[in-house]
Amino acid sequence: MFVNREQLQKVLKKANQHARKQAKESGASIYYIKNNRRVREDAEGNKFEIIFDASGKRQEFEYHE
Repeated sequence: MFVNREQLQKVLKKANQHARKQAKESGASIYYIKNNRRVREDAEGNKFEIIFDASGKRQEFEYHE
């Protein structure tokens, strides 16, 4: 099956919306990379940047776009 770019973008957008909805309903966070930064978004929509220090310790800071 061949799809054009617009069709593929539409399918990916729907999949993204469905995954976000399911995560929110279950109270789970979603993780992604935006602007070369690791981001965790909780079920309430709060965003946190995830950073690992030199020793590998994970830290989270409020993320501002």
